[in-house]
Amino acid sequence: MAEFKVLNRVKGMPTSDGAGVRLNRVIGTPQLRHLDPFLMLDEFRSDKADDYIAGFPPHPHRGFETITYMLHGAMKHEDHLGNVGMLTTGGVQWMTAGEGIIHSEMPMQEDGLLWGFQFWLNLPANEKMKAPFYQDLAPEEIPEVQDDNDVLRRVVAGVSKGTKGPIQREATQPLMVDFRIQQATELEHDLPAGHKAFIYVYEGSVEVPEANVTLNRGELLAFTGESLKLVSSDKAGVLMVAGKPLEEPIVQYGPFVMNTAEEIQQAMVDYQNGVLAKVAEKV
Repeated sequence: MAEFKVLNRVKGMPTSDGAGVRLNRVIGTPQLRHLDPFLMLDEFRSDKADDYIAGFPPHPHRGFETITYMLHGAMKHEDHLGNVGMLTTGGVQWMTAGEGIIHSEMPMQEDGLLWGFQFWLNLPANEKMKAPFYQDLAPEEIPEVQDDNDVLRRVVAGVSKGTKGPIQREATQPLMVDFRIQQATELEHDLPAGHKAFIYVYEGSVEVPEANVTLNRGELLAFTGESLKLVSSDKAGVLMVAGKPLEEPIVQYGPFVMNTAEEIQQAMVDYQNGVLAKVAEKV
């Protein structure tokens, strides 16, 4: 079994995106630019409408996948292909941008807590120009398992202790599990060999004995290894995410992620000339 190895420990960086939505960027900063195959992780969390009400008006993507996971609140997705989806508490939006998609994500509330995450998952070179795809998963479509140690596992992607999540991808083989810890306890979970992984603590704190660290809310630990053990002294919420590295060049410019600078330039030209949308409309 591969030895547990810490790659990085980071806290998020406050920033804004879209039309001024305040968020915490955890992957995609100078401290942790990428964690192959993951390109970005943002947490948005606020009960102040001014922090999120302007949302994310129409914008393009090419070359990767976006995953939005809601803990609380409601957002509406619309794209130029005609897809419309309502993302509510506990739901997931999984969108493959592929060769190109233009979409918006707008809050469907004027007050109260809006809390969730967006991940960017890279696509291999031979899939970057594939047809775009949109999948909207209602909360009840995410399998939940109540373990004996009073931990609720929500399995978004991959397979967790025999429970298969609704999202499966061959190239990156993502595993995404939300651990909702209800009391002081310990938990262990196996991870696929060769994957890069991270845990992000979104509530409370947890100890990672193999790393000899305690992570508090808002902290991420990136690591490799074939198992993970967590110890909690109270209630906590932890996202565990892993993926198979693509080990390919990453060239990013804003909402476009390709393998070469020439491909990025082409994406920009295609978007400016309206070709990106027209290509995608052939789907």
